[in-house]
This record gives sequence, C-alpha cells and structure tokens, in this order.
Amino acid sequence: MDDPNFRRGELGAFLRARREAVPAAASSSGARRRRTPGLRREEVADLSGISPVWYARIEQGREVSPSPAALARIAQALRLGRAERRHLFALAGKGDPDGEKPGEGAAPPILKALVERQEEPAYLLDRQWNVAAFNPAAVTLFGSWLGAPKPNLLRFVFLDPAARSLIVDWPDRARRLVAEFRADQVRSLSEPDSAFLVEALLVDADFATWWRERRVLGREGGLRRFHHPERGAIAFEQATLVAPEEPGFKLVLLAARHERVQDRT
Repeated sequence: MDDPNFRRGELGAFLRARREAVPAAASSSGARRRRTPGLRREEVADLSGISPVWYARIEQGREVSPSPAALARIAQALRLGRAERRHLFALAGKGDPDGEKPGEGAAPPILKALVERQEEPAYLLDRQWNVAAFNPAAVTLFGSWLGAPKPNLLRFVFLDPAARSLIVDWPDRARRLVAEFRADQVRSLSEPDSAFLVEALLVDADFATWWRERRVLGREGGLRRFHHPERGAIAFEQATLVAPEEPGFKLVLLAARHERVQDRT
C-alpha cells in the first residue's frame, strides 16, 4: 500500500541530497565561505521563486503539496537530470508540466532499428497503441493494415473483421487487451487522443461490454496462436519489452513455436 508519509519523507530526503550536491557557485552568494556543502535551503527557495519556509517544509517531509509548476522550478534550481526530474515528480505524485508524455514523440531510432533487425514478427507500440514501427515479418503475419497512415492495434483487433479469424481464442485475447489498455492509460483516459480512440472503439459491442467491466491487467507475454489464411495454424511466444528511458513505447517480439499446433477452427 502506498504510504503518503513515506513518500513525503523520501521526497524531502531526495531534495536535501540533491541540494547538497549542487555546486555553491549556482547561487549568487556562492563566493561566501560555507560550513555546509551545496546550496542552502534559502538559496534553493530564492532560485525557485518560493517561500523559504514553504521549501523547508517540503524537505522536512511535512504535509504540503507543491504544485507541478513549483516542482519544475525546484528541479531547475537543483539542476536535476532527466532521470532525477522524473523521480522528483514521481515522489511528489504530480505530472511534469514540461515533460514530454511517454510515447508521445517520435519513435526512438534504437527501438526502430531493433524492430527492423528481427527476422521474426516485431513491432513497436506508442502510448496510444499506435504501431510506430514494424518489420516485414509482422506484415506477413498480421496483414496489410500495418501499412495504413496510422495503424493502431486496438482498431485492428476490434474494427477489422480479419482479426477475429486470424487470432485463435479471439474473445479471450481481445477481452484481455481491453483490460491491459485500461491499465496502461490510467493517467491519460481524459486526454483528447485517448478519449477519441475509446469513442471510436465503442462502436464495437464486444469492446463496449468489456470496457464497462473496468478490469485492469498488466501486459504480459506468453503463447499466441493464429490461424493464418495462407500458413494455417501457427504459434508464437510473445515478449513485450519497455526501455526505462522511453517507458511509453513497447517493443513486441514474437518467436515461432517449433511444434505442431492443432488447428482450432
């Protein structure tokens, strides 16, 4: 269970540690002789444009709730790096107003390269489950919908009739995808792009039913079975990987199962 007191304590300890690590020259009074390392609380407050008393209460783990804008100014004053800034906002339980939403920008070149180098089906999903990259083996398996201007996995699964005949045990797999998507979108369901996607999917009766269930599940790999229109019954082991520096993108890899798969049609 999340303990607010623990989080506030961790937030205060983190700020104190980073403040003490900042070179004194970052402050206008850095030339004065110091008895303690780094910046003083008053200097951080001055650089951040906030009250010294209020900043001190944050460091002390007191029950205060700094705004995202105040946290952004503190992060700048402390010269926090990208990972440190993410950690600061996570401890505070706030969204970074200046941070790019995970998976919102262009697909990272290294992840696209990994997709392209795979001999077996591989694709990259952004935070809206749009397919940001895919390889020829994925097209062979899933079909030409991947070549659409903005292919989306959920649109294929629920709005393309080919998905229901391709995916073995489609009801179970599709229902689980809805729960995984809801869990994945917990912080962005009210955003226009997420709301627009859900609205488009609600025209499908199955999606509408399972969406109202409000089930949430973590995305996981495992056996994936397909009935391909040309290759017949085939099976893969799926793995989904997330790079820590790009948490909004999911790299999905499929490895063929070299065993006889019974046709369930």
